[in-house]
Amino acid sequence: MDNVTELSTARRVRSVFISDVHLGFPGCSAEHLNDFLHSIQCENLYLVGDIIDFWYLKKRGYWSQSHNNVVRSILGKAKHNTNVIFIPGNHDEVLRSYDGIQLGNVKIVKDAVHIAPDGRRYLVLHGDQFDYVVRHSKFLAKLGSRCYNWLLYANRMVNWWRDKLGKDYWSLAKFLKHKVKNAVSYIGSFESALAREANRRGVDGLVCGHIHHAEISRIDEVIYMNCGDWVESCTALIELHDGSIELQHWADEKKVIKVLPRGASDGISPTPSAVRPAVSPGEVAA
Repeated sequence: MDNVTELSTARRVRSVFISDVHLGFPGCSAEHLNDFLHSIQCENLYLVGDIIDFWYLKKRGYWSQSHNNVVRSILGKAKHNTNVIFIPGNHDEVLRSYDGIQLGNVKIVKDAVHIAPDGRRYLVLHGDQFDYVVRHSKFLAKLGSRCYNWLLYANRMVNWWRDKLGKDYWSLAKFLKHKVKNAVSYIGSFESALAREANRRGVDGLVCGHIHHAEISRIDEVIYMNCGDWVESCTALIELHDGSIELQHWADEKKVIKVLPRGASDGISPTPSAVRPAVSPGEVAA
């Protein structure tokens, strides 16, 4: 698809948030992501961490043409007036030393505050800073990552057979996360810790990644939004021009699976917080 055709047919939105792409890892759904990026035109593109999996690259050195295509698509958007903000995660933490640097048309920051059209302010960060295992035991974090890689391999085998039998895609990893008590407790603790950080910073909500669990919910007075990932679920948060936010599952028939509208819904208030702290260095008045 050439640039002229892509721009004329792409869906126009205000902002897109993606995380946990893991370019450089064989399980990355790069083709799905490239398809998604070609389908959409946005003013702001937030890369919310673990876009490049340096942990895996250091061990195996895997990189396919489809991974190149994703990078080219992102840089192409940056070249054509999309505000691209890269917030490194733990798998691409080497880039955190470039905080505040503009590399070409891509700005690298440790976190950001995104301002919605209706005045709501969202803290945007990867979230690994609030993961006890990542913070205090890199060995356990890497061991967990290796186990997750094996789980994804098993997931591919299961779904190869399901496809042969004419059955829909089914995520083994997602199933286990919801069935294993410790995993459910871990997700809940992670979400609560981030909600407390959003409260501390005086923002209306937050956007994060890290745990590969896409979600839009309310935790106390905080709007919690997780981008999900592009390894198994292929999800993204999409902000429309009226301030509503969609959580879209791209691989599953490109369906919107949940919506945070501009008006009140699901007990989530659209009213911006009354107290507004000073704009931080990473704040994006988009």
